Amino acid sequence: MLDLGFVRANLELVETKLRDRGQDPAELLGDFRALDKDRRERITEAEQLKAQRNKLSEEVARLKKSGQDASAVMEETRALKAKMELLEAAAAEADRNLLALLLYVPNLPLDDVPVGKSEQENVEIKRWPSNGSGSLPKFDFTPKPHWELGEQLGILDFERAAKISGARFAVYWAEGARLERALINFMLDIHTREHGYIEVLPPFMVNGRSLFGTGQLPKFAEDLFHCADPDHEANKLSEELRGDVERGKAVFNDHWLIPTAEVPVTNLYRDEVLDDVQLTQSLVAYTPCFRSEAGSYGKDVRGIIRQHQFQKVELVKFARPEDSEQEHEKLTRDAETILERLGLPYRRVLLCTGDMGFSSAKTYDLEVWLPGQNLYREISSCSNFWDFQARRANIRYRPKGQNKSALVHTLNGSGLAVGRTWLAIVENYQQADGSVRIPDALIPYMGGVECIGHGEKRA
Repeated sequence: MLDLGFVRANLELVETKLRDRGQDPAELLGDFRALDKDRRERITEAEQLKAQRNKLSEEVARLKKSGQDASAVMEETRALKAKMELLEAAAAEADRNLLALLLYVPNLPLDDVPVGKSEQENVEIKRWPSNGSGSLPKFDFTPKPHWELGEQLGILDFERAAKISGARFAVYWAEGARLERALINFMLDIHTREHGYIEVLPPFMVNGRSLFGTGQLPKFAEDLFHCADPDHEANKLSEELRGDVERGKAVFNDHWLIPTAEVPVTNLYRDEVLDDVQLTQSLVAYTPCFRSEAGSYGKDVRGIIRQHQFQKVELVKFARPEDSEQEHEKLTRDAETILERLGLPYRRVLLCTGDMGFSSAKTYDLEVWLPGQNLYREISSCSNFWDFQARRANIRYRPKGQNKSALVHTLNGSGLAVGRTWLAIVENYQQADGSVRIPDALIPYMGGVECIGHGEKRA
């Protein structure tokens, strides 16, 4: 969430940055100016009344000391106090209304983020291998997409997944399941042993306050899976609950399936003050992730690109403000390392203002090459959220040598999306006979298996 004081002092800049993001400031901020003007007027009037009341209190003391009747002045003092309290309450209500507006206002892009309307205006930063398009894998046959290969090899089963769960689910069999597990362990080992991350295994369900802290609630409730307990009215996503969120109360007792490990891991330090020596704190977590994919009807209906359940290894950092841009580059590089160790061609793209996520101030997307589909697809988004999430989640630190605490900067990125890495290996390492070679780095994690051959079709 943006700082209310910053918005007040820089309203024109905020409006410009929102337009850069393709947002309508009038729609998002509404009558911010009028509300803020009314708030200031009430505060000013309350301060004036307070000054009058202080003078009257002195007069009461003088009258009493001289033995005179002070009842009339005391009554006037009480009236002023009552009026002052009403004005202060109105100013506080205006503050709450302003904060409620800010719950739906996205983060402001950093100055080096390119202005654009859609993904077509994202800026490619690099490709790997670095010798351009000639580095993409060459096939002396027509490469197949992963959904065809997976079913032919008997390692990917959409029909049974649909039977037991519905659309946008998959069952992995045999070496297919083993490859997913191998990727998870490989990623965790690289990030913990070589990149210095601390591994965390968080809950896969969180309360609404956690989703509020990282920015998914209240704006993106339809993208989430809500776990309502029919025995507890408080656990239902009711209009009253939505009203509490909009009023900035953000008090939740309900549970939701996590859309990404970013949510539980970032909220580990919610309402806490970290010591300066703890920063930068770098954490890594494997979790399944759950997304309703609202609004994606008809998109990526084949394969495992867009699933309701998928696995990810997530990187999360808590940094000092002066370190966060450097840490963003490090985090992105850590994710790239996984792709390079697996020999998967990719490119790094800097997202333009119109393609950024709600909470992000700057985002790099890593896109892996998929020869079976002849395109690049996102496999990791690495974002610097600045203090946007920390303000919502109240995550602070105590700078060295200072008594006053400050908001941390939070960062996160997939290191990597496991399912998309799985399908990238299947497509990039496919052989003419339909088998799939295992990347050298994964062979120890596959128990020495070097190739996934043709499996029997399961009955």
